[in-house]
Amino acid sequence: MQGANHSAVTEFILIGFSTFPRLQLMFFLLFLLMYLFTLLGSLLIMATIWSELSLHTPMYLFLCTLSISEILYTLAIIPRMLADLLSTHHSISFLACACQMFFSFTFGFTHSFLLTVMGYDRYVAICQPLHYNVLMSPRGCACLVAWSWVGGSVMGFVVTTSIFNLTFCGPNEIHHFACHMPPVLKLVCGKDVLVVAKVLGLVCISALLGCFLLLLLLSYAFIVTAILRIPSAEGRHKAFSTCASHLTVVNVHYGFASVIYLKTKAPQSLEGDTLMGITYTVLTPFLSPIIFSLRNKELKTTMKKTLRSKLYPENI
Repeated sequence: MQGANHSAVTEFILIGFSTFPRLQLMFFLLFLLMYLFTLLGSLLIMATIWSELSLHTPMYLFLCTLSISEILYTLAIIPRMLADLLSTHHSISFLACACQMFFSFTFGFTHSFLLTVMGYDRYVAICQPLHYNVLMSPRGCACLVAWSWVGGSVMGFVVTTSIFNLTFCGPNEIHHFACHMPPVLKLVCGKDVLVVAKVLGLVCISALLGCFLLLLLLSYAFIVTAILRIPSAEGRHKAFSTCASHLTVVNVHYGFASVIYLKTKAPQSLEGDTLMGITYTVLTPFLSPIIFSLRNKELKTTMKKTLRSKLYPENI
């Protein structure tokens, strides 16, 4: 079957932006600026955390790891997308398409699992403060991070191998700007396609909904209850401020993910699918460093101090 795959289809054509011929240069400049800002913001967050000893805590360790997954996720998709916007040849090899799908799913689901871990960290900090040092020991944090990466890798491997072991017998035009699962599945032929599509869709949705329900119905339900029990308004505000940035990113992340994975089966235009894909692959990573930098007071203050010391060292 693998031999049939390679003999029938050796490359794919990405036609996601072909319906915007006059806007491709504008899209390139816009997405390039957003991508560079995403990289700069994530790297600045990582540098600030590693250089400031006061931020060497589990919460910021998870944030640093989250920034790494964000950089790798965008690296798997956006550079290729930018190159296609300037090129007239939008072909991608069979192997490169499979690799892009694997890495995008791996880093995307790792990101979701890390957000869940961060929610658990906030739950322990607010609801079980006396047990925080035990539950969030260095070894415990390392295990949570490692399992997040393992879980993301397993999801990427399952999705990619399930799809690319099917038979591709033409056509080879992917109606997207990347090797995304739904448009690639439309190019597969055979009687097993519908079953594989339903199973993979169920697996992806179950993983995302599982993380989301753990975050909201469990972690934040207990967190809100614990915060409301704090007698002073100042104490409630301080406790909530430690969760504000994470909760905002969770809403953005799962809000855009739900648009992609929970949309109706009604026919969608190529323009609509492309624009919806942009929200999750470009806009969400772009917003994440901004939210964490502005909504987290401690990180915001430290980043300002770090930048001031780099720009004006003689005043320090």
